[in-house]
Parts: sequence; C-alpha cells; structure tokens
Amino acid sequence: MRRRVLIGGVGAAAALAGVAAAMWQSQKSLTPAEAGFWSMRFEQPGGGELVVAKLRGKPVLLNFWATWCLPCVTEMPMLDRFQLEQKPRGWEVVGLAIDSPTPVREFLRQRPVSFAVGLAGADGVDLGQALGNTGGGLPFSVVFDRSGKVVHRKLGLLQPPELQAWVAAIS
Repeated sequence: MRRRVLIGGVGAAAALAGVAAAMWQSQKSLTPAEAGFWSMRFEQPGGGELVVAKLRGKPVLLNFWATWCLPCVTEMPMLDRFQLEQKPRGWEVVGLAIDSPTPVREFLRQRPVSFAVGLAGADGVDLGQALGNTGGGLPFSVVFDRSGKVVHRKLGLLQPPELQAWVAAIS
C-alpha cells in the first residue's frame, strides 16, 4: 500500500513538472507583441477593467473596430452571435475600440453586445500594427490559440465561413 502511494505521488509530481515545463516553453515562444498583449488592461465602456491575462488559455478572437467604421459596425452582430455560440467551447471574443470613449458608450447603449469591449483609443492602432496590421485599417481581427500565439489574422470584414474554419482549426 505504502509503495503504491509513493509511486502515485512520484507520478503526479512528474506530470505536474511536465505541465509546468510545457507552459514555460509556450510562454518562451511568444513574440514580444503576443506577450505584451497578454499583459494589457483596458478600461471598459460600462465601467470596470478588461484584464487580458484572465483570458489566457482560451481561444480568443480579438477584433479592432471603431464606431465610424461601417464594415466594423456591420460585423458586430455576427461577432456577437459567434461569442454566444462558441463561448460554451471556451472561445472569447474581445472588441478593442479604436475610438473615443463617448461614441463607444453611445454605440453600445443602442447596440449592446455579449462580448467584452475594451477602450483602446489611438494606442490600439499601435497594438494592431504590432500584431500584424501593418496598414492600420479596420476592421482587423486576430485569433489567438490556447497557448497565446497568433494563429490567424484578417484585415477587413469577416465572413461566417472564416469563423467556422478558425473554430475547426483550433477546437
């Protein structure tokens, strides 16, 4: 009996060490932009703070948008549906508004969404560029896998088949 407990304890410790090593390795392989993203915090339009680190370990669809961007506004209902459909599978949608707080708050009062929205302002342009949006256009979407790495990018209006392909590739 004692031997079984000892062997089980050693096995559990080895498994824990393996998980820790894998997490360290995945952290080590993040680009500076990816690592920087996971340490960010954003004010939310309704109050409170969006702490990106709390989303780590989940697939995340990050969408850069603005209230004055017609394609951005057009895809918001689709992103909202995607959040509702994919949340049970662990996905999170995050919208980063490249806009002033007042128009974002007014927009979301008229058209609420179920996903988290952060107020990135002009700093969001720099973040988007660091994550691959070299032209600075909107909308711009980035998909992070569970390890925190960027696996997909899209400049322009998203389409449902793209979202489905991304889910299939990650899930």
